[in-house]
Amino acid sequence: MFLDTSGLYALLDAAESRHEQACREFAGARSLFTHAYVLAELVPLSQVRGLPRAVTLSFISTLMESGEVDVIWGGRDLHTKAHQLLLLRPDKNYSLCDAASFVLMRERREINALTTDRHFEQEGFVRLLSE
Repeated sequence: MFLDTSGLYALLDAAESRHEQACREFAGARSLFTHAYVLAELVPLSQVRGLPRAVTLSFISTLMESGEVDVIWGGRDLHTKAHQLLLLRPDKNYSLCDAASFVLMRERREINALTTDRHFEQEGFVRLLSE
């Protein structure tokens, strides 16, 4: 299962409306992966929503060190593929982070995303956190 920014936020914040659902999906997943752009987005998202920075950074450290989550660090190849996808979708408002997620999910043949982001559905993936 792919871990998107909104899904990680739902795991992190017990007051988030989808927290329990996110915890169930996370616990039931056979494999978990995310990438560095997602982790980078999680820090400001959490801050804007009022979570202490130290809590978010500790959560990210735990994810990286747990061995449960495969964190893809990216690089030029992923960035280029994500940029190319954005160029192919001028009618969409995807972020570079979204595009990198879609590229990696296709490469890994993964359809499930722990996310609230409808963009994943627009690209043919399953958004596991509904409203």
